[in-house]
Amino acid sequence: MAMALAQHRESSSGSISKHLDAGKYVRYTAEQVEALERVYAECPKPSSLRRQQLIRECPILCNIEPKQIKVWFQNRRCREKQRKEASRLQTVNRKLTAMNKLLMEENDRLQKQVSQLVCENGYMRQQLQTASGATTDASCDSVVTNTQHSLRDANNPAGLLSIAEETLAEFLSKATGTAVDWVQMPGMKPGPDSVGIFAISQSCSGVAARACGLVSLEPTKIAEILKDRPSWFRDGRSLEVFTMFPAGNGGTIELVYTQAYAPTTLAPARDFWTLRYTTTLENGSLVVCERSLSGSGAGPNAAAAAQFVRAEMLPSGYLIRPCEGGGSIIHIVDHLNLEPWSVPEVLRPLYESSKVVAQKMTIAALRYIRQIAQETSGEVVYGLGRQPAVLRTFSQRLSRGFNDAVNGFSDDGWTVLNCDGSEDVIIAVNSTKNLSATSNPASSLTYVGGILCAKASMLLQNVPPAVLVRFLREHRSEWADFNVDAYAAASLKANSYAYPGIRPTRFTGSQIIMPLGHTIEHEETLEVIRLEGHSIAQEDAFVSRDIHLLQICSGIDENAVGACSELIFAPIDEMFPDDAPLVPSGFRIIPLDSKAGDKKDQAPTNRTLDLTSGLEVGPASNHASGDASCHNTRSVLTIAFQFPFDSSLQNNVAIMARQYVRSVISSVQRVAMAISPSGINTSVGPKLSPGSPEALTLAQWICQSYSYYLGAELLRSESQIGDSVLKHLWQHQDAILCCSLKSLPVFIFANQAGLDMLETTMVALQDITLDKIFDEAGRKALFADFAKLMQEGFAHLPGGICMSTMGRHVSYEQAIAWKVLAAEDNSVHCLAFSFVNWSFV
Repeated sequence: MAMALAQHRESSSGSISKHLDAGKYVRYTAEQVEALERVYAECPKPSSLRRQQLIRECPILCNIEPKQIKVWFQNRRCREKQRKEASRLQTVNRKLTAMNKLLMEENDRLQKQVSQLVCENGYMRQQLQTASGATTDASCDSVVTNTQHSLRDANNPAGLLSIAEETLAEFLSKATGTAVDWVQMPGMKPGPDSVGIFAISQSCSGVAARACGLVSLEPTKIAEILKDRPSWFRDGRSLEVFTMFPAGNGGTIELVYTQAYAPTTLAPARDFWTLRYTTTLENGSLVVCERSLSGSGAGPNAAAAAQFVRAEMLPSGYLIRPCEGGGSIIHIVDHLNLEPWSVPEVLRPLYESSKVVAQKMTIAALRYIRQIAQETSGEVVYGLGRQPAVLRTFSQRLSRGFNDAVNGFSDDGWTVLNCDGSEDVIIAVNSTKNLSATSNPASSLTYVGGILCAKASMLLQNVPPAVLVRFLREHRSEWADFNVDAYAAASLKANSYAYPGIRPTRFTGSQIIMPLGHTIEHEETLEVIRLEGHSIAQEDAFVSRDIHLLQICSGIDENAVGACSELIFAPIDEMFPDDAPLVPSGFRIIPLDSKAGDKKDQAPTNRTLDLTSGLEVGPASNHASGDASCHNTRSVLTIAFQFPFDSSLQNNVAIMARQYVRSVISSVQRVAMAISPSGINTSVGPKLSPGSPEALTLAQWICQSYSYYLGAELLRSESQIGDSVLKHLWQHQDAILCCSLKSLPVFIFANQAGLDMLETTMVALQDITLDKIFDEAGRKALFADFAKLMQEGFAHLPGGICMSTMGRHVSYEQAIAWKVLAAEDNSVHCLAFSFVNWSFV
């Protein structure tokens, strides 16, 4: 017995030892590792068959078991993962270290600012207690005198060097000191994942903004990018260096003339005549600072400058410090006097707002540098095979083309057509316009007639710009005329003019949005829009008549402070080549915020495209209180549409363009009134369409009819008491829609789930017919059960697929249809549909 037990233990021990030997690490030769690495580069996770094939194909691996090769690949993947994670953590650590240093410096600066304010407060208290009124007046005069700066003769190099040194000192005192009373930019919280630290001036002459951030580029590269202001400043028209000469410490002094576009048709453009000083500090930091010149150095006096108002740039610039381990910490200061007296009074808040300067210049500069840094490192995802730089160039060309149309500078060839002065739409013509391609000038299109632009600006009251732009983007059929779009698209397809012989086309009104790319914070999106069209002519039945538009959309974040919202698009060939000529049109909405610190101008939150949000009834409605912040807010809407034309068609195109823009204005006004909080009466539900009952009444009819025909309750019994029935129907999880009983049934009502399923709004809903949302199988099922529905009052439709207005497929488990009876006379008012357990495919 003992012997048997000993033999059993010996055999078990041998089995374990054999098992352990089989699992030991194998010492691979250099040739074996090289062979395995080659396979790993092609396929990091080979299958069992691939590993066996590898052993057969590589004789040097024949002495290694497949299981051991499997373990090698597992270990290799693990090492690769650990290496990537270690590299990522090192990068994050460097970023956090640099950001911590930046925050500590900012904290020190704020502590100095607090100490200075405390000292000033104590000094003022002492003055008030001991000094006489005369003494106080004298001290105030001395302060004013000390803050003034008299520029020397700009033609004297020695004087320019002195100005440059003083500009440097003043700029550094703003960037890292307490020369300006900075307050944190509303809605922009600093942190390791944020773009940077942003501040605006609280009380100083002019408008000023400041930014600090970490960028993974070298200082010289950052300075090169920022000095080319028109490349990143969307409102920058041109920058010309007139004089350049070396200064001390390897620095340079430049005399620069800059032109900036006006954002609307209601104000003149701005230009600047400045001195720019580039130098390196003792600690290795690179500085680019700039300020306006006055006196005899008045800048260019060309005839073109007559269209501009000379604005003033107070000491501003960039402080760029290299970081350990690569990258740079950058401080940006923009301090301007935009001469608000030169614009209509209603626009002056736009020129007196530091938030606008921060969004358009300071934040834009830092975001652009970070965008370039991520493109350089390969972090930016390519769109449809295009290089990120190409997509960025598309956006810049669209924005520049729209600004060019809005401003219509005479030196670019624009002339305004004669009008009687009462016209609300301005028509301008450019007969010398050359749609130059960026990379292939030979493919440029020069039109015999040129480009015609119809433009207008209008004031909007209580309309959230982000909501309006989102609506214009998603519901083009609400305002666009596809035949006009077809004309513009056809005119751009070739040098020959397609307008006289444009083929008859029927447009479905649907659009498909194909994203190309977006900026790193998603504040701007580039996309291609396809408007579906079908030829009416029999011979063109199989030819696609779709329209393609290249489009940028920005400013759709309601929480962004001081930002304008834009929707700019241009017809483009369906292959959208990199050097395609662009004739942009679109919308720009700029909020007219007052100066920083005014609480009533804070951006509204939680606004959606839901036009029926006003259906919440009763004094306790959160909607009414939530939109109180929108009260009395104003914004300026600028519309500009461009049309290529042949010289023989100028008058016809001008008439068409004026009528088209007027119709667009009318449509936008209608939508703006619908989404304006002041345009919705929250005490009672609004009528949903002409001849319809009020929303509360219709909700009661829907629930009563459901109970009558199906013998069950659509809502819980406690939800059907008084006015709450509308609220609970609106929040019901299933998509509930009502359509009319006309020969072409259109939808007249939908709850929140219904609007979400169709990806539409209450205004756009009333243009959608019942047959459009079902696929072929769904339509057959509906037609098969329609007689039963009308006879019995209800029908259960099988699950299937329907289509949203954005072209997305939606699956549903079941659809229930029933007749909605009017309570007064039991007549059939409409049909209701409930889509159960729907979801996007």
